[in-house]
Amino acid sequence: MDTMKCSVWMFLPLVMCLFTTTGLWIVYFIAVEDNKIFPLNLDRRPDSRSPPYISIAGDAPPASCVFSQVMNMAAFLALVIAVLRFIQLKPKTLNPWLSVSGLVALCLTSFGMTLLGNFQLRSSEEIHNVGTSMTFGFGTLACWIQSILTFKINIKNEGRKAGIPRVIISATITLCVILYFILMSQKLDVHAPRVQWVLVMCFLIFFGTLAVEFRHCRFEIICIENQEHQEIFNSFSENLSDMSEYQTDQV
Repeated sequence: MDTMKCSVWMFLPLVMCLFTTTGLWIVYFIAVEDNKIFPLNLDRRPDSRSPPYISIAGDAPPASCVFSQVMNMAAFLALVIAVLRFIQLKPKTLNPWLSVSGLVALCLTSFGMTLLGNFQLRSSEEIHNVGTSMTFGFGTLACWIQSILTFKINIKNEGRKAGIPRVIISATITLCVILYFILMSQKLDVHAPRVQWVLVMCFLIFFGTLAVEFRHCRFEIICIENQEHQEIFNSFSENLSDMSEYQTDQV
């Protein structure tokens, strides 16, 4: 891959993935250091410490402060990625409802992430659980929709190259969601947190794979005054439709 010809927008999904991954593991290590949770590598619950679920790790200060900031930033970046992905695919998709569904699912996932970050488990358990359900539920749906769109639109003939790993990641996410709730229902607090961490890491890796298509696109925001430049805007709109088949997407 020639990095000199790649758009700088490819770094947005990568930054979201790396920033959130680093932030969550910082939350984990802070909680372990403060004896709020026991480590993930233990085979059985050693004492009265809580199991290392992500929500429990980020439940009390100072870890909760970092957790809230990480989740808010991750939700914002995910929302921006969702909108840009929709703009990227809009001129090329033959099924607008599928692209719109992907946008809505990612937006709801982002909103769920804000609920997770701002309403801690012990203080607002019901709202926190709603955020968990939205993040995992709509997040899983969004991964499958984006995987389907990858094959259908086949940007730069890289549909199989990017689509097959996304299907594998989406299947892993789905399996982890099912296994996680099964382990939770059986109160297996040693194994369930491990599955949860794998699940979240798979979500973040999936977001990172969007860099494959983003490297082909350049997004621009153009500000035009209402009446004075209406003709310029109309001319730009015509040019935009003509350019939709190329690698540059403009807003």
